[in-house]
Amino acid sequence: MKPYAIICEGKTDRAFLETLLKHCEISAEQIDFYVMGDKSSFFKPENKKYQELIPKVQADQVERILFVIDADCFENDQKYGGIENTQRELNLVIQQHNILSNSELFVSCDPETKIGYLESLILATIPAEQRVCIENFLRCSQFKSKENHKAIVNQIYSIAYPNAPYNFEHRYFEALKKKLQWLTLVK
Repeated sequence: MKPYAIICEGKTDRAFLETLLKHCEISAEQIDFYVMGDKSSFFKPENKKYQELIPKVQADQVERILFVIDADCFENDQKYGGIENTQRELNLVIQQHNILSNSELFVSCDPETKIGYLESLILATIPAEQRVCIENFLRCSQFKSKENHKAIVNQIYSIAYPNAPYNFEHRYFEALKKKLQWLTLVK
């Protein structure tokens, strides 16, 4: 059994988190990942991922859980969108499962605007000039779907920065790095 769990939205989120763990010199061997598939799945207490995880917590096989979820935008989802709604609604699920004492929550978004998702956080860590170029491309390409937008941001970022894809030393990553350290008890 692995004593730590990370619950995240998608496969790209997991890949990013594994890269950050490696950068922080935290072994992922002790961590089970639970990929929910989408944000709405986090708010369904009966979700099969919770059915797998909660018995392990109750049996003291999982010590700590980190939830990594996108803030998204309040205007697009007035119940679950935005940092406050996301935190409030997910905390209700965490309380319902009685795992509040061994859980932490990280809401991904642009730290300045407080909206968006993991890709928004990543974009916020690159120099303003490059960020404007990417944002201009996205605007002129007129991508409507959030999922397409996220995938395209990932692709553009990977192509533009193949040798150093993430600036993990940027201050915007500090909160997430602290949550990962908390998860694995690294001081």
